[in-house]
Amino acid sequence: MRDQAEKLRLKMLESQGALGRSIAVVSGKGGVGKSNFTTNFAINLAKLGKKVVILDMDLGMANVHILIGKQAPYHLKDYLEGRVSFTDIIFRGPENIHYISGGSGFSSVVEWSEEMFEAFIHGFEELQKSYDFILFDMGAGASNWSLDIVTSIDEVIVVTTAEPTAITDAYSMMKFIHLKEPNKTFYLLCNRVFSNEEGKEALQRLKNTMMKFLSKEVVILGWLPEDGTVRKAVIEQVPFSISYPNAQISISLQEIVNRFIHNKFGEEVPLPSNSFLSRLKRIFSKGRG
Repeated sequence: MRDQAEKLRLKMLESQGALGRSIAVVSGKGGVGKSNFTTNFAINLAKLGKKVVILDMDLGMANVHILIGKQAPYHLKDYLEGRVSFTDIIFRGPENIHYISGGSGFSSVVEWSEEMFEAFIHGFEELQKSYDFILFDMGAGASNWSLDIVTSIDEVIVVTTAEPTAITDAYSMMKFIHLKEPNKTFYLLCNRVFSNEEGKEALQRLKNTMMKFLSKEVVILGWLPEDGTVRKAVIEQVPFSISYPNAQISISLQEIVNRFIHNKFGEEVPLPSNSFLSRLKRIFSKGRG
């Protein structure tokens, strides 16, 4: 009976168009600038009037709060284990973005207790009703934990660099996700490029590889230049979109966000189905069964 009521509540929210877009930001390897991208992507969305929250799910290596010069005294795990309320783990960042730190100690959602899972569902329902975008900053690579979450989310931004190892790892990451959830929408972002040609060629190569071996269409989101202001911003703990708004990387990211918001990619991109909670519930139920 409880399952039927939960499904009915989710369908009602979806029919009302009340659910914010959930997006996972992933990378095949560390060191490609994923968290920096996520943070500044969120800030640019907020500058356009969107309500944005980041869930820092890089467990054990969470650093979004460091990039924005803030602290996160409470984590998602504190809420799931009943030590604090949901509002206690949501913190305000620059440009009125919000963030939640995942904490550590999780290995897979199917290992959660039923009480933890219900708390997560309740909290995420509140986020989807309150925010236009919920960005999941996932840890690099594939693990049981990350795949459980990512395969439930409709949209995935894959961050890579033009280095061959990063391209290979990005492909492997998308392959893991695609084999578990074939209908996933992938956006490709190449970071730290030295020329437009380098970024375009790297992403086109990755796009062609996905089509050749997996028959999967992916969307090229864009590329960001190598820019010394990024390192300065990290040291200053102020996102580069704020501290260096006229830097080339800030201008390029703003253009990318505008294309993303208005869906201007020169190709048809499936609209998100807002089925995150339903999919996650199926994963949990399968693991418990």
